[in-house]
Amino acid sequence: MRILLVEDHTELQHWLAKALRDAHLTVECADNGADADALLHTQDYALVILDLTLPRMDGLDVLKRLRARGGARAKTPVLILTARGGLEDRVQGLNLGADDYLAKPFELAELEARVKALLRRSVGNEALVHNCGALSFDTVTRMFSYAGNPLALTPREHAVLETLITRSGRAVSKEKLFDEVFSLGDDAGIDAIDLYIHRVRKKLDIPGPDAAVITTLRGIGYLLQPRSAVGAPATPGGA
Repeated sequence: MRILLVEDHTELQHWLAKALRDAHLTVECADNGADADALLHTQDYALVILDLTLPRMDGLDVLKRLRARGGARAKTPVLILTARGGLEDRVQGLNLGADDYLAKPFELAELEARVKALLRRSVGNEALVHNCGALSFDTVTRMFSYAGNPLALTPREHAVLETLITRSGRAVSKEKLFDEVFSLGDDAGIDAIDLYIHRVRKKLDIPGPDAAVITTLRGIGYLLQPRSAVGAPATPGGA
């Protein structure tokens, strides 16, 4: 899942971004309100972590403009993270449409728990555990298991496989995978997805009909399905 971290304190931004990437999230960063507003106007995110005291545009204005924009992007969950922890600021932020509020200083474990809760809430009635053959993904712990054992993945391998398993049985375009795996600042081309597909395939390579298999659909994208289902028609997808 790709999230947007809006924080103008450089050291804190880097520390938080690393912690969130270690939690298997793709993190894009902005250090001012104007850039954040532009990104939210053009990009899709699973979550926004938003500081309030920002240069070029206050965080509350960023939030107000996001909610007023309409469409699916306007419903993006927002966690306000700020030193402005007074009651008036909290009430104003929540009234403008923030989903949660965490005052600085904070414990990283609490931030991670709130992030996970908002991400779970954003998927609504979707299953907490996604399965594809012997492969399982727990959306609470954000961990994969395969044939009953934990599956070790790099952050980008994790992002690829999460995108595929949450759309299991549906084709996912290379463009969608790229958006979920890489942030705008990453120096990578879209064909880098082929490398991560290759790496994930190697880790899923077990014998038997319950193996999870990634099939390439030429001109369409990729499809994750149990080996026993290979050859069955895929549901068009990619979103």
